[in-house]
Amino acid sequence: MMIKNSLAKTVSFENYDNYKQSGVEWLGDIPEHWVLKRFKHIFKEKKATSNLDLNCGSISFGKVVFKDDEKVPESTKRSYQVLNKGEFLINPLNLNYDLISLRIALSDKDVVVSSGYIIVQDIIELSKDYYKWLLHIFDVAFMKTLGAGVRQTLSFNLIANTEFVFPLLKEQTAIAQFLDDKTTKIDQAIAIKEQQINLLKERKQILIHKAVTQGLNPNVSLKDSGVEWIGEIPEHWEVKPLKYIGNSIIGLTYSPNDLCDEGNGTLVFRSSNLFQGKIKYGEKENVYVKSRISDKLMVKEDDILICSRNGSRDLIGKCALISNDDVGASFGAFTTVFRSEINPYIFCILNSSIFKALSGSFLTSTINQLTIGNLNSIYVPVPPKEEREKLKHYINNFSQKIETAIGLKQQEIEKLKEYKNSLINSCVTGKVKVF
Repeated sequence: MMIKNSLAKTVSFENYDNYKQSGVEWLGDIPEHWVLKRFKHIFKEKKATSNLDLNCGSISFGKVVFKDDEKVPESTKRSYQVLNKGEFLINPLNLNYDLISLRIALSDKDVVVSSGYIIVQDIIELSKDYYKWLLHIFDVAFMKTLGAGVRQTLSFNLIANTEFVFPLLKEQTAIAQFLDDKTTKIDQAIAIKEQQINLLKERKQILIHKAVTQGLNPNVSLKDSGVEWIGEIPEHWEVKPLKYIGNSIIGLTYSPNDLCDEGNGTLVFRSSNLFQGKIKYGEKENVYVKSRISDKLMVKEDDILICSRNGSRDLIGKCALISNDDVGASFGAFTTVFRSEINPYIFCILNSSIFKALSGSFLTSTINQLTIGNLNSIYVPVPPKEEREKLKHYINNFSQKIETAIGLKQQEIEKLKEYKNSLINSCVTGKVKVF
């Protein structure tokens, strides 16, 4: 069998001599000498015990991680169950709410976890590392189709009779060792590409900062701007607070009773519509209201829409430049529009890490929002009109090139992840022989 890797190369593997139908859809055909065993004949559900001396833990994307004990009340911790190193942890809750996270992990630590989790122990001799990978495929390919009730919750009994392959122990060990080695190398390759993406993003921000503070002429005479983040600027530039450049407008306030279906009201942009400097449309993002909306609260071309209030502090300061295609919509109360005739240039500043850092500096533990007053008080460098146009084109040009490079790296990462999953699936189900 040949498996295509992320760089469009084809890796050849041996096949087993003979195969048979497993009768299990997510397993497919398996080597003829492999046997099937029900889950309950391989694992048993662990009886819950407590231990207040252990740290709290939980499962996160297929790994057991520590939780902050200070955030878990002692009364809650008393209800937690002990999970020991070498036991498998299954998150059986709300399968229909999250189809992405990995929900099964082989624990590498002793912790206590929520009583809502299922802990299983092996009852026959096996390679735990092999079953770590097999349960990974079970999780991805089949487990999320199980569960019962509105919240689609799983119990041990619901998986007890599920059939799993059981290769010879020496085969389990060999497969596990092969996958541990290969997936480690793939993960390292992914980490390198992620670091390259971070460096590209840093490069972009450095170039933006230099362009909007010093311009494009390296020989121009500079002066102190009087603003810490700006530093020195060309002598002929000005520095102004945003309130002297344009108007900041708080978005529309509406109630749940104002909501309506598409076609019966006006689209209202929210923070969920802000994506990579542009407006994102979609069933999950779009909200429509039926109330009458003043012209002032309708977006105009070249408006800058800013997330000014959100449950996540990281989203505050995120923004998008309104295009002609976006005109005809309003914007919600947790967003702010900055409206100015020089917005295409101002957007180069507001859509950068510079603005994220500045807007974030106004947030407090009690006020998790960027107020109109704080927004208006932010100072920005203002070049003459001709230079603004040149800077805008310069920044947009190199930003597009860097974003293209980032996009290619992200595609390579996705291909590596696809190859990793394909490799895991092929090995643990016997589609290829690796020893």
